[in-house]
Amino acid sequence: MKKYIIYTFLLVAVFSIAACEKDIVGKGKISPYIPIYDLKNLHKGEDVTLDMDNMFGSDHISGIVVSDHSGGNLPEGLLMIQDKKRLSQLRGIAIPIGADATKYVRGDSVKIAIVGGVLKRVDGMLQITNVPASAITKLGSNMPIEPNRVPSSNILADPFKYESTEVVIVKGGFDPLPQPSDVLNGDKILSDGFANLTLHTAPTSKLAGKNNLPVLGNFYGVVVLRNNADGKIAVQHRVRKDDDIVYLSSVIEISPIIITGFINDPQGTDNNNEYMQFMATRDINFSETPFAVVTNNNAGATVPQGNPANGWATGGGKTYKFNLTTGTAKKGTFFYVGGTNRRINSSNSTLITEANWIKTRNYGTTAGEGFGTATTNLLANSGNAFGIAVFAGTTVTKESKPIDVVFVSAGGSLFDAATNVGYRIANNDFYDVVNPITIESQPFYRQGSNTLNFIYTTPADQGFFYKLGGEYNTSLGRWAKVRTQTNLKLEKNSTLDAIEGISIRVGYDGTGKEISRDTIPPTILR
Repeated sequence: MKKYIIYTFLLVAVFSIAACEKDIVGKGKISPYIPIYDLKNLHKGEDVTLDMDNMFGSDHISGIVVSDHSGGNLPEGLLMIQDKKRLSQLRGIAIPIGADATKYVRGDSVKIAIVGGVLKRVDGMLQITNVPASAITKLGSNMPIEPNRVPSSNILADPFKYESTEVVIVKGGFDPLPQPSDVLNGDKILSDGFANLTLHTAPTSKLAGKNNLPVLGNFYGVVVLRNNADGKIAVQHRVRKDDDIVYLSSVIEISPIIITGFINDPQGTDNNNEYMQFMATRDINFSETPFAVVTNNNAGATVPQGNPANGWATGGGKTYKFNLTTGTAKKGTFFYVGGTNRRINSSNSTLITEANWIKTRNYGTTAGEGFGTATTNLLANSGNAFGIAVFAGTTVTKESKPIDVVFVSAGGSLFDAATNVGYRIANNDFYDVVNPITIESQPFYRQGSNTLNFIYTTPADQGFFYKLGGEYNTSLGRWAKVRTQTNLKLEKNSTLDAIEGISIRVGYDGTGKEISRDTIPPTILR
């Protein structure tokens, strides 16, 4: 009898607890705002009439306005807002409200009642139609919008993710290079080194007649999708007003030499067997126009210890200089700097004496030219960073700025903000002397946004040649496609063609002219 009483009590207790828990859960309140991320996922290709059931109990959206019709360059009548409420994923949506769209500007905070609206794709753009202007309530103004730097390749790969959101194309340049009299009107090819994106300017907009376009700039704007005549989606980047274009440069800086590859860890001894590959972007006679190549090695035992007090000119075991003062290189051809052995993959491998060796030096027994002690390991093999830089002329000081530079890895004592000591960088595909977003000075590696680098190959001692492929446009003086890293595993019997057979495009002008080699497919990027 006691057992039945105990069991009955337990069952009553369990049901009571369950009832209490259900009552507690029932007191939760569903947010009236559905994230735009979730809202867009409701659209599976067919029109969706929105109600509280299919919006999981919500009846509003809210967000920050990114449209601004003052310049007349956005699709007429569309209010565009974005939010980041779900999984920190930024998404945008357009709402056609006619002339009332001009009442809202970038940075306005709004909420919109959308029950009864229809989620549909109109002329390529996902929109919420059938929403009256009276359903919109303005909550605030001048809300901050964090710059959303997006490579153009990402936008083209997933345009539905970025439509109706604000993005900034950083270090964008026009191809072909605009002349002073050229105006913004129409479709322009905008390249940021990742892909070519269409910058569209309506002929009726206030921006259509804008001239003196930048050589290099940041382009803030909204991603707009349009249906082509063939039914395919056309992706457009549209700036909204004049100050959406931030001028970074009006000067073309063409680097006469670019770094295209190197071997830092040949199979066997590294001593006197490491070398670097370069390409001339114009005809060079080094006896008339000399240059210098400087390497740095920041391995833990390197002396002097700590940050490089004199930058690339620090010397000791940290930096080593080669002077390039004899020989010639034709535009679009490779040349080499390195040890005197001139073998493709250390001892007992193929001699590549037929290559254009502009400078060889037995760095294992001979000091650098101007600075650098003899070393058996010019470029580090793993762990801390090493770098390669090219300088115009043979005088390199603490203040010297290279014309091209690359780094592998990020470890070691490289930059000290307190004393402003470090390795200076060049304006190239990886680095910026001035931060393109904040416009603050950042002349050193590991300072500000200068944090990109190539990566070490593994395992060690396998004879990997780092092949750096991309497209360098000599007309624009910039990388049309950033360098990517391909690791070529060399054998002892490999030939020169193994490292010269695939390369970069130099002199590329967007039409296929003056292309010296085929581009390599990107594999490992930084």
